[in-house]
Amino acid sequence: MATGTGTSDDPWVLTTPSGGSEFTMYLDTDSTPPLLVCQVGKTRLTYLARALDDLHAFLVDSGDWVLLGAADEQKPAADGTVEAWGRSESNPVGGWYGQKKGLRGRFGVYVPPVLVAQGRAQIEVESRKARIRAI
Repeated sequence: MATGTGTSDDPWVLTTPSGGSEFTMYLDTDSTPPLLVCQVGKTRLTYLARALDDLHAFLVDSGDWVLLGAADEQKPAADGTVEAWGRSESNPVGGWYGQKKGLRGRFGVYVPPVLVAQGRAQIEVESRKARIRAI
C-alpha cells in the first residue's frame, strides 16, 4: 500500500511491482515541463509527468493486461510491454518519457505503481512476470 500525497514534501512511498525495493515519487509541477521525480536509494530519476495520463490512456485503449517489462536504457525492451511503450517513437511524446540520459529506462518498474497509488490501475504478479491494467 502506497503512502504519501505525491508532493515533494510528502512523496508517494512505493514498492516495485515485485515488492523487492522501496522508492519515492512526487510530482514537480514547478519544473518546465512538469516532471515525476523518482528517488531510488541515492539515484534520482525523472520522467515527464504527462506519462501518468498517457500511460493510463494507453492501458484503457489496450483493454486488457499489459506486461510491465523492465530494462535499463542501454538494453532493448521486450515488445508489447509498458517499458517498450515508454520509449517508443509511436507514444504521445514520440520517444522517451525518462529525462535523464543514461537513466531513462526502468519506466515499466517505477511509473506504473503511481497509477496504482492513484487508484487508476492494478498490478498483478504471476510467475515473476508483472502486468498492469486500467481500472
